[in-house]
Amino acid sequence: MNKQDTLRRLLTYLDPVKYLLIMAAILTIVSNVLLLYAPKLIGTAIDAIHIDDLFDMDIILRYCVILVVLYVASAIMTYILQLILIEASKRITYQLRQEVFHHLEQLPIRYFDQNQTGNIISRISYDIDTINTSLSSDILQFVTGTITVIGSFYLMITISPILSLITIVTIPIAFFMVKHRMKKVKPLFRRRTRKLGELNGYTEEMLSGNKTIKAYGQEDNIIASYELQNAATSQAYYDADYEGSIMGPTVNFINNISLSMISMFGALLFLNGGITIGAISSFVMYSRKFSGPINETANIITEIQSAVSAAERIFKLLDEPIETADHPNAIKLDDDQDISVKFQDICLGYDLDKEILHHVSFIAQSKQTIAIVGPTGAGKTTIINLLMRFYDATNGQILINDIPIDHYTRKSLRQAFSMVLQDTWLFAGSIYDNVAYANPNATKEEVIAVCKKAFIHNFIMSLPQGYDTIITDDGINISKGQKQLLTIARAMLSPSKILILDEATSNVDSQTEILIQNAMLELMKDKTCFVIAHRLSTIKNADDILVLKDGHIIENGTHQQLLMQKGFYHRLFNSQFS
Repeated sequence: MNKQDTLRRLLTYLDPVKYLLIMAAILTIVSNVLLLYAPKLIGTAIDAIHIDDLFDMDIILRYCVILVVLYVASAIMTYILQLILIEASKRITYQLRQEVFHHLEQLPIRYFDQNQTGNIISRISYDIDTINTSLSSDILQFVTGTITVIGSFYLMITISPILSLITIVTIPIAFFMVKHRMKKVKPLFRRRTRKLGELNGYTEEMLSGNKTIKAYGQEDNIIASYELQNAATSQAYYDADYEGSIMGPTVNFINNISLSMISMFGALLFLNGGITIGAISSFVMYSRKFSGPINETANIITEIQSAVSAAERIFKLLDEPIETADHPNAIKLDDDQDISVKFQDICLGYDLDKEILHHVSFIAQSKQTIAIVGPTGAGKTTIINLLMRFYDATNGQILINDIPIDHYTRKSLRQAFSMVLQDTWLFAGSIYDNVAYANPNATKEEVIAVCKKAFIHNFIMSLPQGYDTIITDDGINISKGQKQLLTIARAMLSPSKILILDEATSNVDSQTEILIQNAMLELMKDKTCFVIAHRLSTIKNADDILVLKDGHIIENGTHQQLLMQKGFYHRLFNSQFS
């Protein structure tokens, strides 16, 4: 997307606040017209004072009163204008953030796997604020400047066409200078925005892993690495701001030369009787009004360049393809019926040149428990990603109740699953809200019942506010084991027919693990279950165990059958108890 397309797309966000902007434009025009009339009055008042010390006080006082009225009226309009701009700014920011966040929620998991969280947050916060500043004030300021320039130039011609020629000569010089600098400034602002996103991404990543950093004593290395990132970002800011800031002083220098020439030639005209002192004074003030917006325009263009660079990042995000739409005739998966799953010759690669799963086939009958084991990187979690349609297979077919998985609506498909993952997720809210998240219609008695089954009820009741205790910062005020027990209780409350357990007891002690396993057996009775486990002792009772290695199912069967084969599973199992 080129600069012009980006700007055009950016301006569409003004449409919802167009009436506010029209009001702002009217106030701006009226306010500027009033201010444009002021230098003329001042010049007339000056001409009322004669060289022989005679002056008409009534005329001077009348013009002074009119000036006060003009300035007060302009100040009131400017105040109202600021209120309107604040409201417009609020609406634009709200719309942009809402649109970006809504789009993020529709993006496939692949996007979040490939982009740093901090970089995404930088787009929602910094980039949108930059765009908002430009849309709500810079563009209107540009319009205001245009009105002032045109009005001032017209009044300058009415005062002295000869002096106006000086201004006409300096305009092309300033314009050429701005155009020349723009070519150099644009890529610098794009680089500045990109570097800030990278720095935010790195910062978020390091802060989230702070405990690990401290545990391995890597503070100095991380600080040194951050220093390099920060230096690169600071340099990008300096380069963009330095090159962008040169435009303002340069244009101002050209305007000051113009003012000096006006003063010199104005004095010569006065000595020859071609102009009055008051007219020269008015002309000088109009020339300042004329040159001021041109100088400001250079600074505004710099800010607009920054906004365009930010907009490019935002629009790049908004143009990211969302999850493929449901099949036109997609049906809803009936979560009241029993569910069976078939994988038929499934292949998947997260990257086009690297395949993770190779021709994987298996069947999970209704209410069966399927365990998936294998070394790290074998593709266990990838199977879960395919089941949930976080990714779609590049080859083969997944059937649920003998119907292709993509013939179901995504929403109904995912609602058929409940998950307990190794990486727990709790949101800021009460313990009750976190457990009831899986079933918002659940009663408090049902929530308490599943917490008892998950052996977390006694801990909850020991807290001062019990189930109303607020969890903050992803559960930082409770232990990892307790967080996992809460997510297990959440899964127990879900009415779904398919259960996914990904190392669900990895953060609890051995005694609690035994209790949880008993609760899990009760939970798993009427569900089709997929269990990813590294502790092979937890899957002895699985109906079928899939042994993955390098993306292939190399063995499958019950625990006893696999042990009798004395193959990879046998070695894997014995290695844990040798």
